[in-house]
Amino acid sequence: MALSITSTPSISASISSRFDSSRDQPKGSTFVSYQPSDRSHCQSAAMSYSRRQTAVKALNAEPRRSDSVVPLAAKTIAAPEVSEKVEVSEDFEQLAKKLENASPLEIMDKALEKFGNDIAIAFSGAEDVALIEYARLTGRPFRVFSLDTGRLNPETYKFFDTVEKQYGIHIEYMFPDAVEVQALVRSKGLFSFYEDGHQECCRVRKVRPLRRALKGLRAWITGQRKDQSPGTRAEIPVVQVDPVFEGMDGGVGSLVKWNPVANVEGHDIWNFLRAMNVPVNSLHSQGYISIGCEPCTRPVLPGQHEREGRWWWEDAKAKECGLHKGNIKEGNAGHVNGIGNGAAHGNGTTMIPDIFEAQSIVNLSRVGVENLLKLEDRREPWLVVLYAPWCPFCQAMEGSYVELAEKLAGTGVKVGKFNADGDQKSFAQNELQLGSFPTILLFPKHSSRPIKYPSEKRDVDSLMAFVNALR
Repeated sequence: MALSITSTPSISASISSRFDSSRDQPKGSTFVSYQPSDRSHCQSAAMSYSRRQTAVKALNAEPRRSDSVVPLAAKTIAAPEVSEKVEVSEDFEQLAKKLENASPLEIMDKALEKFGNDIAIAFSGAEDVALIEYARLTGRPFRVFSLDTGRLNPETYKFFDTVEKQYGIHIEYMFPDAVEVQALVRSKGLFSFYEDGHQECCRVRKVRPLRRALKGLRAWITGQRKDQSPGTRAEIPVVQVDPVFEGMDGGVGSLVKWNPVANVEGHDIWNFLRAMNVPVNSLHSQGYISIGCEPCTRPVLPGQHEREGRWWWEDAKAKECGLHKGNIKEGNAGHVNGIGNGAAHGNGTTMIPDIFEAQSIVNLSRVGVENLLKLEDRREPWLVVLYAPWCPFCQAMEGSYVELAEKLAGTGVKVGKFNADGDQKSFAQNELQLGSFPTILLFPKHSSRPIKYPSEKRDVDSLMAFVNALR
């Protein structure tokens, strides 16, 4: 069947005829239409569309404050509520099971069909542009919003403009409260997050604006994937009742969260983007994968996990800004804290399997490491990785480290590992220069102190160069 695609800044005639003509449409509302040339298909689609309103409502649905710094003209035009109201009692766990093996396109279509104008796509300017392409392919009207923190890369702002022109849409931007930003910067400076963590800045610039945005919706669509962060996103369903934020009706269960690409791997997302000739952020070609604010994002190096480019100065288990903090469950504390070797506690808490399991890698105990520290004239050098089994960045370099150990077998260099998490973490920080996981140390043949590998390149060639230069 031949397909014809059109994108318009207003409701096209072919679409507007499908809706209830008795309702006034606001000027400037933005929709993307996807029109099959098969007229019988259009007629059946028209019947389904006729039951939905299409007026765009404001994302920021909170009552206007007297001290608001957002000009009234900058706010989206408000409109009457849609006639269909989603019941909170709906079993979304059951729906998630039903859609577990569905394609992202099918999941996106179901989300837009079910919530109509009360759902919007959260767009960050990274590879989640795939969500917008999937929404276009459904042929249904859709909305897109984004959080402008005021500290994004110039390339990201240019990308926003490209996406708007490509799809004929207007992204609904949410901004942080100027008074809150001013108070934070005046009291703590522009880069306080490098010293005391990113959570406070993210709360002001991202979480609170998102909270305001979601108060004007009944559902939202995110680009979360299970492979993005094994420590916090490994169990996200394709649809769920949002455990953290509230929707327009207020209270627990008033907001539904859709994750259409939850089960899709990163390389498949990129295959889709290339196949559909979708525009992408130019930062991707410079080594950026996960893209956030400019001061907190950098390119990913060989052997690194994609999320390691975010907040790189912090521990791996802090790689969430707060937008998806509901991913971290109390029942999974063992997973996040990384204690264990694959067994289970008596209380039933599952523990993370160990990594770097290979015959060529020696599993060192605390006593073994202490002995290495005491030896001032070693008979042979040792290469040791300080790791935590739960750490996604340790997991990402497992293959290269095992390969390195195999290459060093028989050369006189011993390769070991030391689980420096849990009870051993304080010891590793004080005695082994542990800053974050993974930390790689070389115990030279004729030196009392280990030498810390300074680079974040964890591919085999880089690690081998480090060993060869010092052994």
